[in-house]
Amino acid sequence: MALTKSVVVDQITVTENGIVLFREATRIFEDGVELSKTYHRSSLTPGQDVSSVPVNVQAICSAAWTSEVVAAFQAAQAANAG
Repeated sequence: MALTKSVVVDQITVTENGIVLFREATRIFEDGVELSKTYHRSSLTPGQDVSSVPVNVQAICSAAWTSEVVAAFQAAQAANAG
């Protein structure tokens, strides 16, 4: 009886304002048979530090967060704050 745990990013979405949403699935297996699955969702705003997130999420952020997207997001945040 061998128990194993697998954590994978199974969903990544980019919203129109550049926010990146991603979901990690944690799966527990016993002898190759899935016993349980749980999810954890996270979000990242344009320009946020992504060094601690999975590499595939970093790649999406890098592609989606052009300097224009980051500037527009920051301008919208400043307009909403004032």
